[in-house]
Amino acid sequence: MLLIPARVAPSPIHGLGLFTVEAVPAGTPIWIFQPGFDQEFSVERWTALPALSREFLRHYCYFDLGKQALIRSGDHACFMNHSTTPNTGAHTADSTTVITVALKDLPPGTELTCDYTAFDGDVGWKFGQVPASAPLGTVPRVGAGPAS
Repeated sequence: MLLIPARVAPSPIHGLGLFTVEAVPAGTPIWIFQPGFDQEFSVERWTALPALSREFLRHYCYFDLGKQALIRSGDHACFMNHSTTPNTGAHTADSTTVITVALKDLPPGTELTCDYTAFDGDVGWKFGQVPASAPLGTVPRVGAGPAS
């Protein structure tokens, strides 16, 4: 669940992105998983869905390797784009709660970015490094380019 006001708008990175509405100081919590608002899909639950639903969830969710589950934000956080120099990142509040925080001061209108490789076990699929039919969490070969 987003913890700051944000809006979806065209992104210079990819398609649509998520942008700050007001200034966000470094260290400010941006997102946290909120049961009942956000959803967790086990591999079994995801597999039982129709193909179009599976494709949608795979695109807009991240795959938590530890939980072996797709995590879907109930709001626009799914529009946060990847960056190798992200302005948000994970902070562990305790042994189980991970909170996404601002890594630096963010002026109004800043596109929020995160490093997919830091938390998404299915990043190889998102980056086209494994075949579209690959199971969730398939690790790409070292140095793999786009899958054919």
